[in-house]
Amino acid sequence: MATITLVSFVQVIARYGFNTGWGGALEFNRILFAWMILFGMSYGIKTGLHLGVDAAIRTFPRPLFKAAAIFGALATLLYAAILLSSDWLQLFGAHTSGGAVFYWQRFFKIGIGLDDLRYPVFIQEAFGVQERVQRWIAYLMLPVGLALLGFRSIEAVVAIATGRRELVIAGHEAEDLVAENKDVLKD
Repeated sequence: MATITLVSFVQVIARYGFNTGWGGALEFNRILFAWMILFGMSYGIKTGLHLGVDAAIRTFPRPLFKAAAIFGALATLLYAAILLSSDWLQLFGAHTSGGAVFYWQRFFKIGIGLDDLRYPVFIQEAFGVQERVQRWIAYLMLPVGLALLGFRSIEAVVAIATGRRELVIAGHEAEDLVAENKDVLKD
């Protein structure tokens, strides 16, 4: 997040203050943002930061509540599995193929570079790389991020089933904050 902010700030100063700028800044920021989101999904599950509405399932009896919580974690695992590779859905009669792994492999095999993001000349000369940064490097986070999401979902299923965790989503932070600060505005 800090790098995205810094690059954007420097780009605005360069563009409006000096009538220049870095041609790859937008693409670089877009890739960093995608990496942040894809890594952040699994990190959010690990730390319990995802927001959700649990008002309905809180009214369920304890065993049904636990089953609903496990279902939520399994639904997240299914989401990650479908996005990672949807080829396995053909077992159920779906006419689909592809996914993040297929998409990434395609860029790896083709070997094309990004539109605007280029290596500095000294890196090109020192390592003998082509001018543009390879797409497969930038898009590596697609399969990695979705695999991490699936892994963290499996961890959440186990933690919920063993009672070490209540839900995949965050608890009642708002209620906790109100309870902690109920006396702040008293005279």
